[in-house]
Amino acid sequence: MTRAFVRRWLKLRIRLMTFHILALVLVFVSAVLVLVALAWLPATNDQSVADSQPTTYNLQLSAPPAVSALYSLVLDPDSDLVLYSKSADEPVAPASTTKLMTALIVLENYPLNQVITIDRSFPEGQNIGLVPGEHLTVEQLLYALLIQSGNDAAEVLAENFPGGRPAFITAMNQKAADLRLFHTVFRNPTGLDEAGHVSTAADLARLAHHVLKNPFLSRIVASENAVISADQSRVLTNTNQLLGRVPGVLGVKTGYTDAAGEALITLVDRRGKRLLFVVLKSSDRFADTESLINWAYK
Repeated sequence: MTRAFVRRWLKLRIRLMTFHILALVLVFVSAVLVLVALAWLPATNDQSVADSQPTTYNLQLSAPPAVSALYSLVLDPDSDLVLYSKSADEPVAPASTTKLMTALIVLENYPLNQVITIDRSFPEGQNIGLVPGEHLTVEQLLYALLIQSGNDAAEVLAENFPGGRPAFITAMNQKAADLRLFHTVFRNPTGLDEAGHVSTAADLARLAHHVLKNPFLSRIVASENAVISADQSRVLTNTNQLLGRVPGVLGVKTGYTDAAGEALITLVDRRGKRLLFVVLKSSDRFADTESLINWAYK
């Protein structure tokens, strides 16, 4: 075998080896590029597809109960969320729910220990039987106003206001404007029927929410009964029959007149969730409210 032949054979082997090495390098680089490309592609496995779908919830919401009240509202006062509304912005006679505003004006303008002398009787409608010559404090009159819904207590407090009863009613309407109760007008401190004396379920819910921010008034409206002792002792019984009977009920105010029908504003607290219920022009305010309570807390 000549040297020339050996040189040619070695050169050929070197070229073959070089070709094989280059081929292997190309295969390796190609594999790397494919893997990188796959890493950037969207995942197509079942789990990834499932994770990319929007979450759905199957909420079984029951229809609200049928109630006799022509105007009603269920409100979450903490979020201002309305859960139920039935003609809640229609102005109607509010009856003695008016006395929530009466109590606000009294609390803002009278010291609780101020003694008021009764100078005449006020027999119209619900009253506690005040007689001329009696002496009661403002605090005692507030209990009579909000627990037993005494019209006589409301009139006595209004008449002893600086400027008298007309100034008191002006203050009530100014407070309504301040609280943005745009469909509310007061003509008296009691809620007795009077032309133009109107409010709405929505406005009364806002009014009650504001009243309940005051611990003193909250305590009164949640009381089933109380005893006030002045020249004579009186046992006051709350006109709200749901107190002490329906779990979580904490007040707030009843009302009734011929024009207004039965009215009721109710605060309920169950499991730390508070809700306000308003029914107006009802033929059975307690049954209506209890039905709405049971529905709302489901």
